[in-house]
Amino acid sequence: MQALQSIIEKTWDDRDLLKSEESQNAIKEVLELLDKGKLRVAEPTADGDWKVNDWVKKAVVLFFPIAKMETIEVGPYEYHDKVPLKTNYAEQGVRVVPPAVARHSAYLEKGVIMMPSYVNVGAWVGSGTMVDTWATVGSCAQIGRNVHLSGGVGIGGVLEPLQATPTIIEDNCFIGSRCIIVEGVRIGKEAVLGANVVLTKSTHIIDVTGSEPITYKGMVPPRSVVIPGTYEKEFPAGKFQVACALIIGKRKESTDKKVSLNDALRDFNVSV
Repeated sequence: MQALQSIIEKTWDDRDLLKSEESQNAIKEVLELLDKGKLRVAEPTADGDWKVNDWVKKAVVLFFPIAKMETIEVGPYEYHDKVPLKTNYAEQGVRVVPPAVARHSAYLEKGVIMMPSYVNVGAWVGSGTMVDTWATVGSCAQIGRNVHLSGGVGIGGVLEPLQATPTIIEDNCFIGSRCIIVEGVRIGKEAVLGANVVLTKSTHIIDVTGSEPITYKGMVPPRSVVIPGTYEKEFPAGKFQVACALIIGKRKESTDKKVSLNDALRDFNVSV
């Protein structure tokens, strides 16, 4: 890995090296390791934080200048792209409903279910997770185990523009319909997001469960139950309502995650 990293870093700093066989082989090897789950753009650490492997993300970006456009035929469908489609789902134990698409270098653990949806390059999706209809998992995003990405959910990628941190959804989260989570926002374990929550790095995530509001940015604490909201902000033209997210409670700790989820939805009347 150290040898691979060294080649990728040198090539990132000197794009003329993209012409060399050594650099091209190293870039392709990184994508192959990503595809097999032997390498990740970001990975959880023992202390509950995350480590970002920037050099791996750089390899994904460097792949596009060296790849050639090719026609890909899948039954009646035709694609024209630089990245092959992921294959061998039966061998990997992944259920894929037509016309779902995952691209090579995305890793899907055994037990993942893809409804008609999309998983982009460099992403990692954990076992037991459902990527529901028309949900999208952006490039290099990290989706934990036993997560439900409801219909139309948009998980942002990190290729354009190049960002420091991928978007991260930790284990056992429920992300409601049409939620949008981008710019490296991290959703803590077992959190529940109601329908239409939009989170960017600058979005105010306001805990309103106590006597005084507590504002977070870029991070939803574990087991939070979150709904869309607004707060008043003053501009030169007057006071207007600005979109935010409201933490209205905590999901109960339970060994039965499905029961816990149902309780959260019932207790807080969350739309999903």
